Amino acid sequence: MTQRIWAGLIALPLLVALWVAAILTPLPYVTYAPGLTVDVLGAPDGHETIQVSGHKTYRTDGELRMTTVFVTQPDAKLNLFNVMGRWFQSDDAVYPYGAVYQEGESDAQNKVEGQIQMVSSQDAAIAVALTELGIDFDPAVRVFGVDEGTPAEGELEVGDLILAVDGKPVATTDDVRQAVEDAGAGQPVTLRVLSKGKEGTVRITPDEVDGAPRLGVRLLPAYHFPFDVSVDIDPAIGGPSAGLMFSLGIYDTLTPGSLTGGHVVAGTGTMDASGKVGPIGGIQQKIAGARDAGAELFLVPPDNCAEALGADNGDMRLVRADTMHDAVQAVEAWVDDPDAELPTCSASANAGAAS
Repeated sequence: MTQRIWAGLIALPLLVALWVAAILTPLPYVTYAPGLTVDVLGAPDGHETIQVSGHKTYRTDGELRMTTVFVTQPDAKLNLFNVMGRWFQSDDAVYPYGAVYQEGESDAQNKVEGQIQMVSSQDAAIAVALTELGIDFDPAVRVFGVDEGTPAEGELEVGDLILAVDGKPVATTDDVRQAVEDAGAGQPVTLRVLSKGKEGTVRITPDEVDGAPRLGVRLLPAYHFPFDVSVDIDPAIGGPSAGLMFSLGIYDTLTPGSLTGGHVVAGTGTMDASGKVGPIGGIQQKIAGARDAGAELFLVPPDNCAEALGADNGDMRLVRADTMHDAVQAVEAWVDDPDAELPTCSASANAGAAS
């Protein structure tokens, strides 16, 4: 054999070893891809996504689509081929692991956090929609989790609203904590609770944990509404980014006529109790998902404006939505005149203008 052939034979196993290493070595990256979109005005399998009891509803045509992103989970092991495959997809994105997750974060932790954010997002969306309609409501506290083997187990359920402790109304999680601490460990407390639409009382004796009385519940800020509103979304979908679309869907459901005029409107954005639309992740992938779902208008959070301009939106119009009220006005103006001047995004510092 020639020297060149010998060199080739020696190099071949090394090359194979390098390719195997590339396949097996995990890389510190996270990939984003367009996810599914969900019509919050829809009724999959005859079950309406937005459920209302105790108030007149107006079911209309048109669609309001919340958007999602497929994101690799914290525990996922991505190799070179996974990363490069996403890199060459025009609608996908690759980010450093540290830009998305904290070191040591697990899939389970991420899922729980996403569920908490989803519950809070829905409560805020209902509050903002009712505020837009001039309907009053009160602050309350929601049970998000009940720990096994604690006094609250069997007495409280996930989703219950705590309205008062020992006859004193509570408006925040701190109110509940302070009322329980004031009673002391071993001393029963009476909670007024709204559970599954029915109001009643439960009596629980706290245990002492780390020197303080505890019921064994995890709580979230919430609201006590004058009628029941819920958003039934696949629990696998977490996070707060659908707040804007939830609030628009609830508003449309509670008002005569079709907010969308029979068209398909999509969007994204967190929602706080004041109605302000906040930033989200994966805006370009969400725009791509909405485009592929046939949306004609997409509502963009102001802080995501500059990034949104880099997405392939096709013929879909991008509209800046600073608040839920602004979004309602923009959609109504667009329905009346598809060429109307609407708030839009510019490439400079997320500034807005009309176009």
